[in-house]
Amino acid sequence: MKNLIIRTALSKDQVALLALEQKVIEAERPYNHTIKTKNAIYYDLDNLLTDPGSHLVVAELNGEIIGSGYAKIRESKKSLKHNRHSYLGFMYVSPKRRGLGINGIIIENLINWSKEQGISDLYLDVYDGNDAAIRAYEKIGFSKSLVEMKINLGV
Repeated sequence: MKNLIIRTALSKDQVALLALEQKVIEAERPYNHTIKTKNAIYYDLDNLLTDPGSHLVVAELNGEIIGSGYAKIRESKKSLKHNRHSYLGFMYVSPKRRGLGINGIIIENLINWSKEQGISDLYLDVYDGNDAAIRAYEKIGFSKSLVEMKINLGV
């Protein structure tokens, strides 16, 4: 896509990132009714912007930030063959720019960064009913590996 830039997010991008975070929360609220209706926060942006074990990127088109994503190195469960993995999050592309492969380009950037860090296993979470996102991640090569289950006891 002409004029599309995937770049490391900068502290000057925080206002735009906070706005995108709210769009992610808004998009995910239908899949999880327990998300706060006000003041919901998903990400520690200060940490994502400064931690050398994190790589936060934005997709910029004609000077406008239209997407985001991060990879964060985490310790893996002791039962797994790999000691560390990258966790992907804050995956977002503006609705009017979806279907153009931007999410795939963002993930490619995060995969390349992970490889540079010596990481070969990547994980992400997606809500069970979010079929469009599931298909997009499967198209890139992700596969389902664990189902989280919960119960609300109303206490």
